[in-house]
Amino acid sequence: MAFLTKDKIFSKKWISDYLFIIIGSFILAASFVFFITPHKIVPGGVYGISIVVHYLTEGVFPFWPEGIPVGLFALLIDIPLIIIGIKILGPKFGMKTITGSVLTAVFNDLITWFRPVSTPLVEDILLSCVFAGVLAGFGLGLIFKSRATSGGSDIIAMIIGKYTHMPIGRLMIYVDSVIVLFGLFAFGDWAIPLYSWIVIYICGRVIDLTMEGTEYNKALLIISKAHKEIKDKLLLDLDRGGTYLKGEGLYTGDDKQVIYTVVSRREVAILREFISNIDPNAFITVMDAREILGEGFQSLKQKDTD
Repeated sequence: MAFLTKDKIFSKKWISDYLFIIIGSFILAASFVFFITPHKIVPGGVYGISIVVHYLTEGVFPFWPEGIPVGLFALLIDIPLIIIGIKILGPKFGMKTITGSVLTAVFNDLITWFRPVSTPLVEDILLSCVFAGVLAGFGLGLIFKSRATSGGSDIIAMIIGKYTHMPIGRLMIYVDSVIVLFGLFAFGDWAIPLYSWIVIYICGRVIDLTMEGTEYNKALLIISKAHKEIKDKLLLDLDRGGTYLKGEGLYTGDDKQVIYTVVSRREVAILREFISNIDPNAFITVMDAREILGEGFQSLKQKDTD
């Protein structure tokens, strides 16, 4: 089935994936215990619900005087969701997602046991939001790199998407926003959803950085009468390849030779200066290329085993 991976047990890939899950789960749990839960921030997902329930049940149970443990309640939601997801969507999650969900819950309550959840690491809420977003995003990024999911709202969004055919990314935003608003109604404080959305935004950006890296290459489309000189510059000087694309001017109807190439950030400046000297009227489009696979860059086979 889709998304299932069949890595050989104790292979290098299997070990690296589960190391990512363990480290990512610990970092994610730490972000909740030290920065999110003490300030009653509700960052969507099952942990957003768990944080609300934790505070609403404070003093209700004598054996849990501070409220139902966040990790335990999150796990009580996550496991049924994964089972329902498997029944409706097929076995797309597997042991990696279950492992990540269990470890995050265990780490969360274990860290809380050593450090009372009511004590924030820093009193400044905005500073806590920034560090919470960075840590949570990095932890989730490591989990996603192992080809697992974070469970929770991901699965809810996938189930709704199956019947509504809406984009999963948009549905996840809707689901998390509803959970954030649940925190507003529970605590009656407008600051809570505002801080929560800050965490969600930073977390999403850091997930992207963790999974894609920060060393972006640049993809260039170049239209120039001096395309032969530019070709020689790419091949002989920069040791880069490229592709000729056939084009036609919209206004003039003239045939155009369009060069498509991918270079590093440093090489963009070199190439731009060269083109400006030989053809000041050239047309250049520079685009971020966050992942380039193929000859001269990371191979497809290597990427598949990362």
